[in-house]
Amino acid sequence: MKISIITATYNSGATLRDTLDSVLKQSYRNYEVLIIDGGSTDNTRQIVDEYIPKFDGRLKWHTGKDKGLYDAMNKGVSYATGDVIGILNSDDFYASSDILEAIADGCKSVDAVYGDLDFVDGVDTSNVVRQWQGSQHSPGAFMKGWHPAHPTFYARKDCYERLGGFDITFDVSADFELMLRFLESGRISSSYIPKTFVKMRMGGESTGSIGKIIQGNRNVLRAFRKNGFSVPRFYLVRRLAPKAINILKNKLHI
Repeated sequence: MKISIITATYNSGATLRDTLDSVLKQSYRNYEVLIIDGGSTDNTRQIVDEYIPKFDGRLKWHTGKDKGLYDAMNKGVSYATGDVIGILNSDDFYASSDILEAIADGCKSVDAVYGDLDFVDGVDTSNVVRQWQGSQHSPGAFMKGWHPAHPTFYARKDCYERLGGFDITFDVSADFELMLRFLESGRISSSYIPKTFVKMRMGGESTGSIGKIIQGNRNVLRAFRKNGFSVPRFYLVRRLAPKAINILKNKLHI
């Protein structure tokens, strides 16, 4: 089973080495890495050129202007030749060397798998700021405030072919809308793997500011309407309260 890993970059030179090194450490070797670059002006291209020989033909570079992060991800999906597709952001990295092996094993029997996520300090990545612990999906779970951590979400390519890619009209939370469409509307089969897949630096697209968080939640409500679901009463409270509690718990332990 071949896994396609899509990494969108734009001036990602400060963190890209960590991302690529974490892929090189994987015990599972049947993968490809597709770097979709939006026209970086820093040393991103030089880093890619440095790493291409290390991947023995499994690292491919595509560059050109795009319409944002989700458009770049869609380009990656279109180029993917793997059986399973996942996103590894250019400031994220795999938590251990057996992640792709767990994903490949899980996808033998289901359409998609997902796991846990550690949010880490942007400078000291050994410092876990908070954790996202997943659980098994059940029909209607999204309406109760549940959803997988998208950086841990890996789905078969045929799911994208049948159900479509990222809706780029959602400049924030297109990942939420895609997973809602796949799991609730499309009813694809899935499995939660109780394992930390990814370390995610704080300060990314969805965690960088209060404004982004507010905008993201507005788009979440629009995602429900787009897919024909009524917005549940007190939905945002259900969605945000566990995150607030989790943040508070982690702060108390720092």
